[in-house]
Amino acid sequence: MAIPDEEYILKTTSACAGCPSSLILRYVTKAAGPDTVLVIPACCTSVIQGVYPTTAMNIPVYNVAFASAAAVGSGMSEAFRACGKKTNVICYAGDGGTVDIGIQALSGALERGNDFLYVCYDNEAYSNTGMQRSGATPFAARTTTTPAGKQDLKKDLDAIVAAHNPVYQATACAAYPVDLYNKVVKALSMPGPKFMHVLAPCPPGWRFPSEETIEMGKLAVKSGMWVLWERDHGKLAITGASKAAMVKRIPVADYLTRQGRFKGITEEQIAEIQAAIDRSIGCLQKEVESEC
Repeated sequence: MAIPDEEYILKTTSACAGCPSSLILRYVTKAAGPDTVLVIPACCTSVIQGVYPTTAMNIPVYNVAFASAAAVGSGMSEAFRACGKKTNVICYAGDGGTVDIGIQALSGALERGNDFLYVCYDNEAYSNTGMQRSGATPFAARTTTTPAGKQDLKKDLDAIVAAHNPVYQATACAAYPVDLYNKVVKALSMPGPKFMHVLAPCPPGWRFPSEETIEMGKLAVKSGMWVLWERDHGKLAITGASKAAMVKRIPVADYLTRQGRFKGITEEQIAEIQAAIDRSIGCLQKEVESEC
């Protein structure tokens, strides 16, 4: 599928160098087109968009309270549909506003079956306010509130969302924009609640050089730390580069040791993370093979 030339995220953002959020949103909006409204809670994107009338967004944006993105998006969608409009309503939120603060609103909107797309760009911490740990921060990662490394596992947001049986659910990564674009197009072609979870490697927060954002995303996928998949009406399929990673993966240490946030990680912790990856991929493979 050809990606259109039209740009809805202009070159005037105040994003950090190498910012994955701007890259992800660029392809999300290209897939959605001009008849789209973005609902953005407190997060990096609510800052980097700039201040009206010099905002970098070339489509309507509603900036809303941290916990309310899905509630606003669901109500907005219902209003559009009541008026006979097919306008795409897209909530675009970070992991803090999704995994933690906004999860009750997301759960309610998914349960109600509202027709909207929720995109969580996951940089695995509260990056906009200084890189504090979130429920999405992985085990052993150092943040400003876990200086010795987080001691518990990342919250399984995708399992929580799957329990609501949305019509479409998918993962993506900033390093694979075509996969991301195609999934957004597919999601928006379906009526009902859709959810996408997109890995967003953050250079200042993860402590790697800004020119390595794409490489870091590829390492996450090739190691199996992040798997690309989609659930279309509950049926799971592995997609893109993760098809090869399901068969042969690079060691997760190749991914972890390239980031300053894992400085000081022990061999035992790496082995624990590797074992968790292997178990998770085993479960995904069983689900793919299942007739359920």
